[in-house]
Amino acid sequence: MYLLIGLVIGFVAAIPIGPVNVFVISQTLKRDFFHGFLAGVTTAFLDAVFCFVALAGILHFHIHPDSTVNALLKVLTAVILAIVAVRLYLESRHFVLPSTSAKATAVSPRPIFGVLLLYVTNPSIYAFWFAVAGSMNAHQLVVARGWPAALFALSCGLGAVGWYLMLVRFVSSRQGRLTQRTFKRLLMGLAALFFGFAAYTAVSIFL
Repeated sequence: MYLLIGLVIGFVAAIPIGPVNVFVISQTLKRDFFHGFLAGVTTAFLDAVFCFVALAGILHFHIHPDSTVNALLKVLTAVILAIVAVRLYLESRHFVLPSTSAKATAVSPRPIFGVLLLYVTNPSIYAFWFAVAGSMNAHQLVVARGWPAALFALSCGLGAVGWYLMLVRFVSSRQGRLTQRTFKRLLMGLAALFFGFAAYTAVSIFL
């Protein structure tokens, strides 16, 4: 039962359009299915790790909304989002559709590094997985330690993989129908979204 709950939680938690989802989409558009899915799988792996850490109680800490640590994380997040936005904007100005052979050979680890930066600097992710762990423990749906905790965390990760597979397949299936001009507009739109996320994160420091 708890494995099914984990699959649903992982899938639903990955759906909201935020910086990570936008980054996954941008990697699919700029590169290919493989790089977009690599970014998604990296996110799902981190979801599983953070879920297990929260369940097992490996880390015991609480970040208060007004704490200095929380504010610093938000500043760092805003800076990273702004940098990604600038890169996407510049790429939208000079984007050229790569050839099929170039797509097949140009394998890059950038999706992994990009997701790591976006993920670990987002304090709301820590709060979410600690809330999930607390709810599962409170309702005694999963044992906090051992294999049950590990299997539940894994099921959350697999649920997230399911979402990212659907998202990347959807975006990738439409790549061949897009013109270079459309690609540029999409990248510029994604850049605008990242600028919006950066601005919101910066403003939230003072709220």
